[in-house]
Amino acid sequence: MDSLRLRRWTADDIDLLHAANTPEMTVNLNGPETEQQIDERNARYLRLGDAGEARMFVIIDDDDHRLGSIGYWHVDWRGEPSLETGWFVLPEAQGHGVASRALALLIDDVREHRRARRYLTAFPAVGNAGSNGVCRRGGFAHVGVLTETFREADLIVNEWVLDLTEG
Repeated sequence: MDSLRLRRWTADDIDLLHAANTPEMTVNLNGPETEQQIDERNARYLRLGDAGEARMFVIIDDDDHRLGSIGYWHVDWRGEPSLETGWFVLPEAQGHGVASRALALLIDDVREHRRARRYLTAFPAVGNAGSNGVCRRGGFAHVGVLTETFREADLIVNEWVLDLTEG
């Protein structure tokens, strides 16, 4: 896992969503999704990507192993057109800096394709130490805590933001 690259999401990558849909991997997301929700997520990744409203990627290592996924999509944050990012790294690749390195690659892509959007946001659950650490290492500023409804239940998240005009 010395070097990583990001490859655009394809319909064939749906099995990554299945691999990440375990109780352990979704403990900070109010639990696993249904089969229908996974199918809808995959279709949304493809549809929004084709429309230019999102860029979803597979995280790949030197040996072409798929390690997880990362991406970003258009949102309205505090009344301003912004971008939001999210990611997951499969258990066998966790603890090796994969998410932090993938986020650095993603930020480069965001800066190239942001279309006048100033902010990149992330909203990991407050109890998700790993993802909150990725935000911190990625240069994001912690600006608050929110309660969101996610998968039909409340989820308390940290609100992180990166000003894309800086750095």
